[in-house]
Amino acid sequence: MAARPSDRRIFALAIPALGALAAEPLYLLVDTAVVGHLGKEALAGLAVGAGLLGNAIWLLSFLAYGTTARAARLFGAGRRHDAVTEGVQATWLGLGYGIVVLIAIQALAAPLAGLIAGGDHPQTAAAAVGWLRIASLGAPLITITLAGQGWLRGVQDMRRPLIYVIVANALSAALAPLLVYGADMGLEGSAVANVCGQVLAAALFLQALLRERVHLRPVWATIRSQLAAARDLGLRSIAMEFTFISAIAAASRLGPAQVAAHLIAIQLWFFLALTLDAFAIAAQALIGDLLGADEIAAARALARRICELGAILGVIFGVIILAGWTIIPRLFTSDAEVVVATGAVWGWLAVMQPFGGVVFAIDGILMGAGDMAVIRTRTLLAIGLGYLPCLVGTLYLGWGLTGLWVGLTLFVLLRFVLLGARTLRGGWAVGGATA
Repeated sequence: MAARPSDRRIFALAIPALGALAAEPLYLLVDTAVVGHLGKEALAGLAVGAGLLGNAIWLLSFLAYGTTARAARLFGAGRRHDAVTEGVQATWLGLGYGIVVLIAIQALAAPLAGLIAGGDHPQTAAAAVGWLRIASLGAPLITITLAGQGWLRGVQDMRRPLIYVIVANALSAALAPLLVYGADMGLEGSAVANVCGQVLAAALFLQALLRERVHLRPVWATIRSQLAAARDLGLRSIAMEFTFISAIAAASRLGPAQVAAHLIAIQLWFFLALTLDAFAIAAQALIGDLLGADEIAAARALARRICELGAILGVIFGVIILAGWTIIPRLFTSDAEVVVATGAVWGWLAVMQPFGGVVFAIDGILMGAGDMAVIRTRTLLAIGLGYLPCLVGTLYLGWGLTGLWVGLTLFVLLRFVLLGARTLRGGWAVGGATA
């Protein structure tokens, strides 16, 4: 225990990370409840617009994860000033990416909303475009926030990101009903409230940088090296995004009951992933710190322990899902046909949880070690060898919803095997201030 961080230290980082991760989904629930009273067209417009913006931002999550790994190594090597400087460069990089996203959404809002909403729902598309054009103004602010979370996690400060994210989302939640109903702005009031929260969050993270008294000028050599991690994690994110979107599209072709059952299961999966991702974030910070300090044995011991904790949590989730086989689906729907349809996916959802718990832990370990290219390549292999054949079988061979979820389970299992092999061999455990 003296040679490696204790469980208490792991949980001390994971619990605040979980709070920060959960703040945004909780705000979206409040926003959905506020907009829902405007009518179904407004609610559908919010769903389309928020989905498009959320997916675009999710692809940029490498700004947080890549920065955490780089800053953590430097912090572990006793170079806190340099760790914070990584945050400065990540902030410049995030600002650039955010501006690109803003321009792209402003240019493509109408065709993208029309594509998602469908030609038979012009009112939904119009509502989505109005919301999206305003909400996307916050894209550069969101990317600044992601970079800020990254460097603060790297120096093992989880408290400030938690506070900043909660305060910003609380502001948005308070403004939403005032602007939507009090100022009679309708759906556009929701978008304005969203941007106001992002302004506050970005300002708080920028203030945290200023307090560190580091040089704020861009250093292109550092930014170029950060782009390598951006490339690898970005490709991984795109591939995973394709997996989830294509699964929804395939389920939609099976019928309304099947797609509803799929959505219940996938949303539950995403919800449970929040908890598992909190352990991954703790792993990034602690593994990077130990490797930066050349504590190789301690890093390997920590990796084993975080995998054990991920497996334990995954088993607990799997047991809960199995125990609620006939109960949990009824919490989401009263439609008997949909409840029956969940039977095709429920067992697979439960089976993948223990493996998923370990995979999330491994993601955090390898990201903390800077092993981004390995994560990218083996994730692509898992999709190609495990998921894609089952997607084809579902679409063209009549495998149904069961075939689709067998593919998703194989995707998780293959990531478990491929990334687990890398973790066991220990090639990732290389000390030094840089990956």
